[in-house]
Amino acid sequence: MDMKGKTVLVTGGSRGIGKAVALAFAKEGANVIINYISDEEGATDVIKEIRGFNVEGLAVRANVSKAEEVNRMIGEIEENFDGIDILVNNAGITKDGLFIGMKEEDWDQVIEINLKGIFLCTKAVIRKMIKQKYGRVINISSVVGVIGNPGQVNYCASKAGVIGFTKSLAREVASRNITVNAIAPGFIETDMTGVLPQDIKKSIVGTIPMKRYGKPEDVANAIVFLGSSKAGYITGQVIHVDGGMAM
Repeated sequence: MDMKGKTVLVTGGSRGIGKAVALAFAKEGANVIINYISDEEGATDVIKEIRGFNVEGLAVRANVSKAEEVNRMIGEIEENFDGIDILVNNAGITKDGLFIGMKEEDWDQVIEINLKGIFLCTKAVIRKMIKQKYGRVINISSVVGVIGNPGQVNYCASKAGVIGFTKSLAREVASRNITVNAIAPGFIETDMTGVLPQDIKKSIVGTIPMKRYGKPEDVANAIVFLGSSKAGYITGQVIHVDGGMAM
């Protein structure tokens, strides 16, 4: 999947799935920009790895839930690159808790980053994709956005919203040679799942037909495929990378 000359933006790209995605695209020859909000050290390290593949790399700090910061980020990217060919909307947070005790601010923060962030980042790049008659938008949803999960009403709602967003936008821009798809990861070995107690981890593995957590690279491989020319006739789809959880 040679992507030489393509430019990719990965939001939330300083660690976990985002880092794996950024490195996977760089390995295929793409220039990669990663977005981050607080992990500057991690972002710097990822850029060093990206440039190790003899491609261009850039890290830009921005809160994806703030329109002015997103627009500034895109402006900085356009000063250094012709434009963005592939957008991977990966940035996301959790603020878990049972619904009865969930604070309004915890609801708002999750929806703003996980769902509004995708709206703002896509809005900022889609006009140029339409003009150039080419683009790939890949949104990160979640298996729990499909099946639900106790204690994550806000997170599940945001990830279900990502699926609706994906399918609707795919219908709007398909005639312009722009594909819009979503990846729904299951439980992946990241910082987010690493903090779970061992008994919870064990019970989760029991629900996965493949009896193991996924790795960030499992998700990255699917995303790189959707960003490639080989997936040019795939749009509006939700690809599950979950070891069979949502069969």
